[in-house]
Amino acid sequence: MLVVTKFGGSSLSCATQFAKVKNIVMSDPKRKIVVVSALGKRDSSDTKITDLLYILHAHLKYSVPYEDIWNMIYTRFVDVQNELHISYDIKEDMNTLYKELNKNISLDYLVSRGEYLTAKLMSSYLGFTFVDAKDLLCFNYDGKMDEELTEKKVKQAFSEYGTIVVPGFYGAYPNGSLRLLSRGGSDVTGSILSKCLNVSLYENWTDVSGILAADPRIIPSPKAIKEITYAELRELSYMGASVLHEETVFPVQQLNIPINLKNTNDPQHPGTLIKNDCADEDTIVTGIAGKKDFLSFNISKDHMSNEVGFLRRALSIFEKYNVSIEHIPSGIDSFSVVVNAASVEKCQYELVTDLKKELDAEVSIESDIALVAIVGRNMAKRSGICGTIFQTLGQQKINVKLLAQGPEELNIIIGVASKDYEQTVRSLYQNLVA
Repeated sequence: MLVVTKFGGSSLSCATQFAKVKNIVMSDPKRKIVVVSALGKRDSSDTKITDLLYILHAHLKYSVPYEDIWNMIYTRFVDVQNELHISYDIKEDMNTLYKELNKNISLDYLVSRGEYLTAKLMSSYLGFTFVDAKDLLCFNYDGKMDEELTEKKVKQAFSEYGTIVVPGFYGAYPNGSLRLLSRGGSDVTGSILSKCLNVSLYENWTDVSGILAADPRIIPSPKAIKEITYAELRELSYMGASVLHEETVFPVQQLNIPINLKNTNDPQHPGTLIKNDCADEDTIVTGIAGKKDFLSFNISKDHMSNEVGFLRRALSIFEKYNVSIEHIPSGIDSFSVVVNAASVEKCQYELVTDLKKELDAEVSIESDIALVAIVGRNMAKRSGICGTIFQTLGQQKINVKLLAQGPEELNIIIGVASKDYEQTVRSLYQNLVA
């Protein structure tokens, strides 16, 4: 049995959090591989180290004084070392980095130092071996990971050292230059290491006790989800339930390695277990998530359904403007193309012009649409879910602008006016989840 444990920035924000992490790691001998993010916020008014490093890079690039930013970064790291009496002298590495600061310093290199220095502190504190992510995560020059070489290097490192701490969020190209993953990428680092070592469990520790069934900013104290499938998580994450980086699932899903989302501040809470198949057949709706700021291109033309290739021609125009499409509700002589409003901010009117010209159709735009996803692996086995949705929203006098359901019946997407978004979530949660 082998476990990869990844700790997010909130779990590593200060010396007190470092001590919690050590207690968690040392409480289970199976936790031999630790992945860390950079120091996070100590409170709501604080700033993440990663954000400070991005700001520092901007100051350097545009020749703006940066000493205050640097001192904030320096102090955060040194305080952790001093408070915990960690033997690793971080001041030496900090002073080396300071000498490297100039307007041409690589963004990827500078920002990655947050994870790098945090991992150096944690490895010394735990008594584990520090292994640099640049020596494990190998990327080709096209940005794709060399999976075979990465797996080989990860297995070699673990075989040689037995217990390791790895910084998340970055890897390296063949020439050694660093490549950052997208924000939140430390989750992905942990997932990749889990796959390479085919571990029994991937633990992801943060500041919440698993995944909640709805947005706590809308629903006070929503239920925690005990078990969820990878597919359900993908649906909820895509619709705004941002607990894990959405790319985290793919490496571990291939080998059906469970992910356990847990709370560093409440380690005894079971959290949420994510896996391919869940035994619970009683929970009908697993969770509700949604996002605002969508708009719909409504296209209509008589006898449209008789024109072969009509839809393809319409979609090719969106492709021309590099616009990703969310949903396509359709009728006999009309259909709508729902997109993220931000994606067409600069080309909205050009799209309308091209659609009218190419399709010889009527085109109108409806804005301020919110999409809400009702997600549940057991919905396909129950009748009346859509009836409950319409009845619930009808009682609230909320108009449903669109309805879509995936072929696996895993989710139901509804579109409502943005002004009705919060009330929609509250009403559906009360009737389908609570």
